[in-house]
Amino acid sequence: MHKRIMIVAGEASGDLHGSNLVKEALRKNQDLSFFGIGGPKMREAGVTTLVDSSDMAVVGLIEVISHFAVIRRAFKTLKRIIRTDPPDLLILIDYPDFNLHLAKVAKNAGVRVLYYISPQVWAWRVGRVKKIARLVDRMAVVFPFEVPFYEKEGVPVTFVGHPLVDTVHPTMTPSEAQARFGLDPAKKTVGLFPGSRKGEIKNLSATILKAACLLRKHFPDVQFILPLASSLTTADIAPFLESPDLDVRVIEEKVYDVMQVCDAIITVSGTVTLETALMGVPMVIIYRVSPLTYAVGKRLIKVDHIGICNIVAGERVVQELIQDDAEPAWITAEIARILTDDDYAKEMRARLAGIRAKLGSGGGSARAAGLVLEMLGAGQGTK
Repeated sequence: MHKRIMIVAGEASGDLHGSNLVKEALRKNQDLSFFGIGGPKMREAGVTTLVDSSDMAVVGLIEVISHFAVIRRAFKTLKRIIRTDPPDLLILIDYPDFNLHLAKVAKNAGVRVLYYISPQVWAWRVGRVKKIARLVDRMAVVFPFEVPFYEKEGVPVTFVGHPLVDTVHPTMTPSEAQARFGLDPAKKTVGLFPGSRKGEIKNLSATILKAACLLRKHFPDVQFILPLASSLTTADIAPFLESPDLDVRVIEEKVYDVMQVCDAIITVSGTVTLETALMGVPMVIIYRVSPLTYAVGKRLIKVDHIGICNIVAGERVVQELIQDDAEPAWITAEIARILTDDDYAKEMRARLAGIRAKLGSGGGSARAAGLVLEMLGAGQGTK
């Protein structure tokens, strides 16, 4: 029997994980249809997107307010569908402030809810776990330390493993990638990762590019490369690349091929820090939001680190430059140390390697897809 599934991913990382989940579910049973909120990767996987996730990907209180009209319209669209033509299952991917409200609508309509990629309730706003217990039928979590957290609150939970373990792999050899990107293998390469949200680009791109200019003064032969997130266009980043003193190679897609040719990376906080860790590349993490957002968040956050790679490691593996510390001079100093202190860089790579072991053995998307079919009561369809 055909099953309709609503799936919601509000940003680029969710679009990636959602696409892999959908591919695995359809591989197991083709008599499924997916629709909801997503980006290009989910569309490519066969999801009908009613709203593009790039319009939803904002961070911080002020930023959410400025995008409130778009987010509200998206919510009303999905709410109307759930009430008038309910899907057989609702899959929520991270994006908690939007998704937990939608889960309440689904609960009231009798639609079962699978939450994949847990909100970071263990990091801040811990009280939300009680709301999750009321509204969500099952959690599919990607970090092992999340299981006891939810079990303690009586939330049905399954550790499926992190899907990035399967997907974070280059498609070319380092020498092939260097040739494709026009890089000189004899020169140091620094990756610039300004984020996947337009708000991040606005807040941090100028800082990252100023740091790159400072690095060029210290290392005249250094070369820079910037992978463009699937949620952005070249027009989004172009205004920040107008400096005549800086040549930055902008690469669409191929993010892991870009990572593997980098000697060091400057990156915003987010899933990309975990991807970089899995690739074993030394990095510095920067993070800056509006003063109001930061003041509120500082009171609510219950973990010692901002970077998810450091959170998973349980220690400060890579440096985090937060808010006022996210300045070009500090960024430059950390990248310069990575480029010149071989022992420092080697130790960081070794500690990054330990993170992979904590994320499962692979197959996370397939296990999550198995939960989808279990909740639908659907068996194997035509392959």
